[in-house]
Amino acid sequence: MANEAHPCPCDIGHKLEYGGLGQEVQVEHIKAYVTRPPNDTGKAVIVVQDIFGWQLPNTRYMADLIAGNGYTTILPDFFVGEEPWSPSGDMSIFPEWFKTKNARKINKEMDAVLRYLKQQCHAQKIGIVGFCWGGIVVHHVMTTYPEIRAGVSVYGIVKDSEDVYELKNPTLFIFAENDFVIPLEQVSLLTQKLKERCKVEFQVKTFSGQTHGFVHRKQEDCSPADKPYIDEARRNLLEWLNKYV
Repeated sequence: MANEAHPCPCDIGHKLEYGGLGQEVQVEHIKAYVTRPPNDTGKAVIVVQDIFGWQLPNTRYMADLIAGNGYTTILPDFFVGEEPWSPSGDMSIFPEWFKTKNARKINKEMDAVLRYLKQQCHAQKIGIVGFCWGGIVVHHVMTTYPEIRAGVSVYGIVKDSEDVYELKNPTLFIFAENDFVIPLEQVSLLTQKLKERCKVEFQVKTFSGQTHGFVHRKQEDCSPADKPYIDEARRNLLEWLNKYV
């Protein structure tokens, strides 16, 4: 993820060596990774990728983790076949590349995913979780799709505009204290504006000492002191879904 001041992508450490428990499917004009829960509960969660795309093992691991807690999860290719950012990419062109990935212009893909979940998976209650670029998508969805019962935005950049505070349903925002991409001033402004204007449940939680990408980073990349924060953030994510979806 990046902003104008710090055009740097997600710091997720090394890619997980992870094969995945789900399967790839075609959902109208896009591909997606779908994992079924041990028992069908009629609940589903849309998992939204970061800048490294829908095939990143770290994000598929998170989708499978959520599925193991009773949700059909779907991780769509919101880049619609276009190449994601590569960790070895030329950073001088990253700002221009990033401008082509508008996280608020995903309604066509979102509508296709919702049709699939309702018609093919018989989902009756749906939530959404997104990381980095996907966190921006979650924020957009939670202000425009009242049928999405709960959202979790994980280190998604906050843009100050009139419409971002009108959440339709409960939303959890997870941030990192030492995130050079998202200044704490932005987090404070978001919290203040939501308190003033939001009419539904929300929570903004910042994790001490953590950096951008910590929730879906490979735990072995972190110091032992960091691991409890990763576990807590993942637990909070699941608890929010369990409470509101």
